[in-house]
Formats: sequence, C-alpha cells, structure tokens
Amino acid sequence: MRLVLSVGVLACVYQSVQPPPPKMFTAVTSPRIKLRDGRHLAYKELGAPREEAKLKMIYIHGFDSCMHDSFFFHNLSPALLEELKICIVSFDRPGYGESDPDPNRTPRSIAFDIEELADGLGLGPKFYVIGFSMGGQIIWSCL
Repeated sequence: MRLVLSVGVLACVYQSVQPPPPKMFTAVTSPRIKLRDGRHLAYKELGAPREEAKLKMIYIHGFDSCMHDSFFFHNLSPALLEELKICIVSFDRPGYGESDPDPNRTPRSIAFDIEELADGLGLGPKFYVIGFSMGGQIIWSCL
C-alpha cells in the first residue's frame, strides 16, 4: 500500500514540476524562410527592394520583443530609405514571434541562422548586422 501511495505522490510531484507545452501561433502573417533543419524564421523587410538596394542590413531585436517592436523602424522614413536604396530585414529570433524555437540552440547557432536567412533572401556576400539591446550580443557571434 505504501509503495502504491509513494508512486502516486511522486507522479503528482513530477507532473507539477514539468513546464507547460509551448504555445504556438495558429496563424502566420509574416513571410517565413525555411532553414536547413526544418525550422522557419519569420522576417520583415523595410525600405528599398532587395534587388535594387545598395546597402543591405539585418536588424536583430532585443529580449522580449519581436521584429515589429523597434524604435529603429518607427523613426525611419520609408521614403528616405528608398531614396538612399537601403534595405533593412528584421527577423524574429528563434522562439520569438512567428519563428520556430531552436531546441539545439548554441551561442553560434543564431549566427548560422542569420547566414541562412541572408542566403535565402539573396542579400549577397556583403551585408551589415544591427543589434539593439541583447540583439547586440548576437552580433558578436556573427563576427
């Protein structure tokens, strides 16, 4: 009897300490690119079209935000970006917004995700990365 009661209590304790399953978005509204490992990264483009842009940038958002939450985008004039032929691509980091989480995440894996994003969008061999807040730490792994 004690064994059955002990197993029952341990099962209840085990279930109570397990994290809830991750919440997934049901509707994806942003364009996404599929990575080699099957995950998707959602992205947003601002400014001149990629094909016409002379200057291409990838923006990395900080902690507790997404590709849409940026003072950087709200203070820039779209007309000025098009006139200067600047294309800015912002993306949801893995596990944020509409991007799939990366269960095998390492400090270098986000740099490889950025590389795949740039290759998938055809940004070419030269582009710049901009990081805001904790997004700036990711730039170190890109270096």
